[in-house]
Amino acid sequence: MSNRTLPEAGHSLLAGMRIARVQAIPLNLPVEMYAGGVAKTTSLSCVVVRIDTEDGRTGCGFTAITEEEVVAAAINGVAAHHLVGECALLTERLWDCLYWLLTPRGQSGYGAHAIAAIDVALWDLKAQALALPLWQLLGGARPRVPVYSTFGFGFFDRDQLAQAAREAVGRGFTRLKMTVGNHALQRRDEPRPLGAVIREDEARIRAVRDAIGADAELCIDANCSLDPYHARLLAQRVADCGIVFFEEPITQNDVRALAEMRRVTTIPLAAGQNEGLASRFADFFAAGALDIAQPNVVISGGYTQCLRIAGMAQAWNVALGNGGAWPFHNMHLHAGLTHGGFIEYHAVAVLMCEQIFGGLPTPAEGCLDLPQRPGLGFEPNWAAITELARRPLSRGGGKA
Repeated sequence: MSNRTLPEAGHSLLAGMRIARVQAIPLNLPVEMYAGGVAKTTSLSCVVVRIDTEDGRTGCGFTAITEEEVVAAAINGVAAHHLVGECALLTERLWDCLYWLLTPRGQSGYGAHAIAAIDVALWDLKAQALALPLWQLLGGARPRVPVYSTFGFGFFDRDQLAQAAREAVGRGFTRLKMTVGNHALQRRDEPRPLGAVIREDEARIRAVRDAIGADAELCIDANCSLDPYHARLLAQRVADCGIVFFEEPITQNDVRALAEMRRVTTIPLAAGQNEGLASRFADFFAAGALDIAQPNVVISGGYTQCLRIAGMAQAWNVALGNGGAWPFHNMHLHAGLTHGGFIEYHAVAVLMCEQIFGGLPTPAEGCLDLPQRPGLGFEPNWAAITELARRPLSRGGGKA
């Protein structure tokens, strides 16, 4: 960034908010969850970003569901020195700088994750400097947001899945989400015929519906693991199960195929959690491809870009929701905006967050209450993060 002149250069707040240091810390953390009578150990990767200002403030950024070492290298090796000396309050200006630095020709992927992590830290700093909880700085539309529980994973058998669903309802959740597709396209060479995968999915969905009764809402998520034919076929087979939405049913979030599927199925479609650029959401809206748009602040370019996406969604009268987990960052967006929606309380992701953050809110009566402290309102445990970072990293981060 060539122009480092601050507007109103004598303003003490702006001057003190110059960025002194940017550090990205890659982590891959083991997580053990217990549900449905089963103990399961998995791992999730993330990148925690620390931005320190000259007046002694610290902002914390975060991104996940990607290759943590690559994103950290992009931040530490490419982005950091462009940010040092800049004013952390100028989020729009810094986002644009990062866009042209990391994704100048419309790339997404790792570059978008890096931008998201930095942007989250900058908004944390801005809210701290203004002594406001971040959700209030973003608009302050509501002090609590509704949540749904992502409880149902592929490692459960049918009986364990049904038991895990009953346990989630017993904890007060009235909207539940389970995975389907079981990485079908990724694992075609095993071989695992897609027809057999969705037949098992149908049986699992019916087992959960029987377990929770008619009153609880049920959502399904294929994580982009089906082709259009099998996604439509599964939707047809479970049309009588009261599915509230079908998330990422089709590989690559194919806009054309999603729009066609939406025309022929009665189940609402949701997608967008892994999209890095607002232009992709513009395509979704123009094509009439989605009932629910799911930008994720730690993936989709941070708060700066998610505000733009939310504005487009509202203009197109498309509902907004959180997919892709990380509820404690996304709750601020959805509480800040009148067009905000529900938050994903992803069991495994929450367990990971509890290892590195303190003061996290817990759901009550199906909602999360937003913190009143300035900034994100929960504290990174920098000592724990430093210790965890010393552990060897495993390759390939993801989402359980």
